This record gives sequence, structure tokens and C-alpha cells, in this order.
Amino acid sequence: MTETLILMAAVPLLAGLLFFEKRESTRGLLLTKPFLSALFILAALNGPGSDPAYFGLVLAGLICCLAGDVCLIFFFSRPLFLAGLVSFLAGHVLYAIAFFWKAPPGVSTWIVAVCLAAVSGIVFAWLRPHLGKMRIPVIAYLVIITAMAVGAASLLKDEQAGAPGRSLAFAGAVLFYVSDIFVARHRFVAKAYINRLVGLPLYYAAQFLIAFSIRLL
Repeated sequence: MTETLILMAAVPLLAGLLFFEKRESTRGLLLTKPFLSALFILAALNGPGSDPAYFGLVLAGLICCLAGDVCLIFFFSRPLFLAGLVSFLAGHVLYAIAFFWKAPPGVSTWIVAVCLAAVSGIVFAWLRPHLGKMRIPVIAYLVIITAMAVGAASLLKDEQAGAPGRSLAFAGAVLFYVSDIFVARHRFVAKAYINRLVGLPLYYAAQFLIAFSIRLL
């Protein structure tokens, strides 16, 4: 029931966020984005699972992402963009640790890792001409989000974990990975509303899925 109420509150906030993104209204973003992001933290707090370590790591990751969301409201500021990048980087690291904590890597994990590394290499090759001095931070970010997605794949293969929880975590990790590509496109390749229109729903879906995975693992 609580999860339903959280999602019902999230929908109008997301619609408002997309509206204010279209209008490029910083005030509007401040009135919607922090509250929407706070809801995925509330979702995590609503259902601590049986593994306190997983819960703590994911909750810390969500808090880092909330901080990143606030920083990225001021997308035009390079220092705040970097602060947001570091916040999300920390969030991804915490998610990766949480996933590998629940399910250490096996042979199939390394196969997935090779495939995802190839995908990230293609993404980097696409972004590289546009990066300038941001090349090293972006490489570090790609490495971490790839590790996070690999960790989620490792968790997905762990039959000892609850199937609904590991499925939610994996889906969330994949959506988070894809949403970050739209963030990179907006920042480095082409600033366009379509990046927000697609990327933001993917991002928030990812965060809620990861948050809801806590009580199901």
C-alpha cells in the first residue's frame, strides 16, 4: 500500500519535472526534483530487507544520487556538474558493492563483464570527440557504471537471492546505465529536450526499482 502511495506521488512530480525541464526553469526544478528524488529514499526506508548490509549500501547510494540530482539542477555550472558526477559515481560504487556483496562473481559474470565493457567502449568512442578536459572523469564514470551493471548481472544469476528482488535490481541497474547515456548526450553531444524526456523517466524508474529490491532480497 505504501509503495503505491509513493508511486502515486512520484507520477505528478515527474510530470512537473519534465514540464520545467522543457521550460528550463531552475525554480521549477527546485520545486520538483529534490522531492521526487526523496521519494526513492522513502521507498528504501519503507522496506528494510533481511540483509542489513545490502540495505545500508543501497540506501547510502540513493542518498548520493539525491545529492547528484540537486547538483545537476544547475547543469550549466561546470563545478556543480562535476560535483553531481562525483555524487553519482559514489552512488554507483555503493550499488556495485551491494550487488557483489549479495552475489560474488562467477564465470557467467565475467562473460557479462566482457560484453558490457565492449558496449561501454562503444559509448566512449562516441563521446570522445566531445569530452575535452572531461575525458578522464568520463572514463572513470564509465568504468564504475559498467561495474555496477556487472554486479547486478551477478546478483541476477544468484538463485539463493529472492527472484523478484534480484530481477528488480538488475532492471534498475540496466535502466540507470541507459539513462546515464542520455545525461552524457545532453552534456557533451547535443543539448536537447529529448534527452530529458527519455532519460529522466528511465532514471527514476531505475532508482525506484533498486529501492524496492531491498525488501525482496
